[in-house]
Amino acid sequence: MFIPVGDTPNLRGIPYVTRLLIAVNVAVHLLIAWPSGYLSPDLNDPLLAEYLLSLGAQGMISVAEVLRHVNAYDLIVFRYGFIPADFDLYRLLSSLFLHAGWMHLFGNMLFLWIFGNNVELRLGRLRFLLAYLGTGVASILFFALFVSDSAVPLIGASGAISGVLGIYFLLFPRNQIRTFVFLFPFIITTILIPARWVLGFYLVVDNLLPFLFTGGGADSGVAYGAHLGGFFSGMAAASIMNRPPAEKSKEADRKAAAQDALSRSIRKGHWADAADLYAAGDSPELRREMNDRNLVLLGEYLLRTRRFEEAVRLYRCFIVERPASSYLAEASLGAATALIALGGHEKAARQYLLTVLDLSAERAIQREARKLLETI
Repeated sequence: MFIPVGDTPNLRGIPYVTRLLIAVNVAVHLLIAWPSGYLSPDLNDPLLAEYLLSLGAQGMISVAEVLRHVNAYDLIVFRYGFIPADFDLYRLLSSLFLHAGWMHLFGNMLFLWIFGNNVELRLGRLRFLLAYLGTGVASILFFALFVSDSAVPLIGASGAISGVLGIYFLLFPRNQIRTFVFLFPFIITTILIPARWVLGFYLVVDNLLPFLFTGGGADSGVAYGAHLGGFFSGMAAASIMNRPPAEKSKEADRKAAAQDALSRSIRKGHWADAADLYAAGDSPELRREMNDRNLVLLGEYLLRTRRFEEAVRLYRCFIVERPASSYLAEASLGAATALIALGGHEKAARQYLLTVLDLSAERAIQREARKLLETI
C-alpha cells in the first residue's frame, strides 16, 4: 500500500482557500450527510416517488421496503447531485460538496491538503478558487458526455481535486511526494517519489486504464471520466493562468538563460564559472533546478577556493530546503568545514558535525567529522 502524505518543497504562506474548502467539505459531511444517513426519508416528500422511479421501482411498494433501502441522505444526493440526464447548473456546483462516505471524503481531502497548498500559493487565492470550481464543473461535463442518459447522481470533489493535480503536474515538475509505504511485515517506511511519477500513476493506472476497460466508468461506481476531465482541464488552466505578464517574461527569460549557463558550466566541469553564475543568481528557484550532487560539488569548489561565506550559505540553504536528501551528511560536513574556517562559529559547526555522525555510515565521512570535532 502506497499513501501520499505530503510534498516537498513547499512555498511559503498560508493556503487559506485550501483550508476553507476542506472545512466546507468536512462540515457538509459532518452536519448534513452523516446524520441524514441514519434518518428515514419523509414519506410525504414528492421527491421520494421520483427517486424510486429513477431506480426502476414500479407498482405498489411497502413502506417497510422503502425504509429498508432508502435513507434521507439518498434523497439529498438525488436532489443536489448532478444527474446527466437532467442538466441543472446549480447541481454542477452543489455536487462538488457531497461525498459517499467518510473514506471518500478522507481521500479527497488528503489529496487537496497535499497538493492544494502549493497550487494556491502559486496562483493566488481568487484564481485558485476559480480554478478549483471551474475544473470541478469541467470534470462533471466531461463525464456527462459518456453517460448523457444516466439518472444516477454524480457527487464528490474528486473532479475538482483532479483539476488541482493537473495544475500541480505542470507547475511543480521537480517536486517530490512523501509517500508512506506499508508492505507489512517487510517494509513500513516513508520515501520520496517524484511528483510526476505519482501523478502519472494516478492518471494512467488509477483512471485512464479503468476508464477504457469499463467503457467510461458509468457502471463501476467510480467516475473515472470525471477524474480525467478534471486533470486535463487543470493542465489547461495551469497553462493559461500561470502565463507571466509581459514585463515578467523578460525576467523569466533572463533567469532561464542564467540557469542554462550554470548547467553548461557544471556539465563541462567549469566550476569557477559555475560558482560565479551561482553567486550572481543565488535564489531558491535557481537551486531548485540543480540536483543534490551538483549543489554539493559546487559547495566543495567554494571550500577549495576559500570562498567560505558563500559555501556556508549554499550548504545551509541545501540543509533547510532538502531535509530528505541522501547528500545531507555531505552538506552538513561542508557547512561545518566552512564555519570552522571562518572562525567564531564553533558551536554551530559542532552541531553540524554531530548531525554528520548521526546520518552517515561512510567511514571516510565519519573520520573527517571526528577529525574536525577534535579541532574545536
